[in-house]
Amino acid sequence: MKKSMITVSVVVALILLLLAGGYSQLRGGGNPPAIGSLAPDFTLSAQDGQPIKLSALRGQWVVLYFYPKDFTSGCTVEAHNFQRDLAEYQKRNAVILGVSVQDEASHKQFCAKEGLNFRLLADTKKEVSKTYDSVINLGIAKLSSRHTFLIDPQGVLRKIWLDVNVRKHSQEVLSAIEDFENERLPVR
Repeated sequence: MKKSMITVSVVVALILLLLAGGYSQLRGGGNPPAIGSLAPDFTLSAQDGQPIKLSALRGQWVVLYFYPKDFTSGCTVEAHNFQRDLAEYQKRNAVILGVSVQDEASHKQFCAKEGLNFRLLADTKKEVSKTYDSVINLGIAKLSSRHTFLIDPQGVLRKIWLDVNVRKHSQEVLSAIEDFENERLPVR
């Protein structure tokens, strides 16, 4: 009885938030870092416990993608597609960094189960997700939003995706890198 009341309360709160125009507040993305600016630097631990500092990756494209939760259907599809295309990213001198609020142990299990060979970063304090305005606030829990930031080899934020179709997204990111490299895509 108590559990169902809590569930009903959460659902009602979410509906009221959406009706009050709080969708962008719920999913984040209302005020991400500006395109054309230096990407905010951070250091987070990867699934192997090693710290990864964003600015140390200068000289490479960085695909910084935020996702809600390990082992969920959409996040698994998105990760599989990045893994499928990993050789193409490497040809373009690009690294993939996934970020969510789960810890290193969860990321390690997710990578092992799903055969992922790129880094997943643990943002357990939600600080990086907040900096990139990529937090879903569910009231009782906060998760990373499904957002992607493309950072060029000079550390400049070149493109942002706030609405991601997990099935097509990896190919969209690869195309954007290729277009930027060929100077066909304006910064926006």
